[in-house]
Amino acid sequence: DGITEVLAHRSDSLRDKFVEIPCSEDYDSHKRFEGCTPRKCGRGVTDAVVTREEAERIRRIAERGLSLGGSDGGASILDLHSGALSLGKHFVNLYRYFGDKIQDIFTEEDFALYRDVRQRIQQRIAQVFGISSSSMYLTKPTFFSRMNSTEAKTTHDEYWHPHIDKVTYGSFDYTSLLYLSDYSEDFGGGRFVFMDADSNKTVEPRAGRVSFFTSGSENLHRVEKVQWGTRFAITISFTCDPEHGIGDPVLQ
Repeated sequence: DGITEVLAHRSDSLRDKFVEIPCSEDYDSHKRFEGCTPRKCGRGVTDAVVTREEAERIRRIAERGLSLGGSDGGASILDLHSGALSLGKHFVNLYRYFGDKIQDIFTEEDFALYRDVRQRIQQRIAQVFGISSSSMYLTKPTFFSRMNSTEAKTTHDEYWHPHIDKVTYGSFDYTSLLYLSDYSEDFGGGRFVFMDADSNKTVEPRAGRVSFFTSGSENLHRVEKVQWGTRFAITISFTCDPEHGIGDPVLQ
């Protein structure tokens, strides 16, 4: 793996840490949106946008939703926007599958908190990259993930492969992760790794920590396999292309 540097330790409380890196050419093969498409690229970590207590409340939303399903393998997802929920080796639409029972699982307050946190993350990304937050749109997939050490049963469970968000999803311009549990306390392994040519840079999750980065191949990354315990996070993705924008989830 070469040299590994820790960009953010679990024990750090980071106001703002940002590392600028040259942009890749990935953005050139997509339509550019002036004032939004990255011209400044890099990666940041902050513990000052979401409180630990808010992260715990959001984790409970994820736990309640995922308790309705869950993958047979080590990685389960819950997407409140599309309703996608891991169930066994497949996905179901939470809203269709459970119908009116959804009202017993989630509350309006849950969705309001989710929306509020998403807006704060969006504003912080816009501020750091020097763009207007109104020129960014939430895009899919934006989802909760729950990872444990159960062995993979399908390719959906194999979350640890290196990938580039812009290449995988096309619409992504800025990616963020809000961690909902603590590295080395709630789970082992499962660190986030930026894979640079000369070394790896890792982010150790802690509840309330937001990691964000431009989505091109300047930020090739992977997640280590979780060795023990359970790791919760939410991936929140943004595009500059309004045609790929999605709305916030609403209680159906």
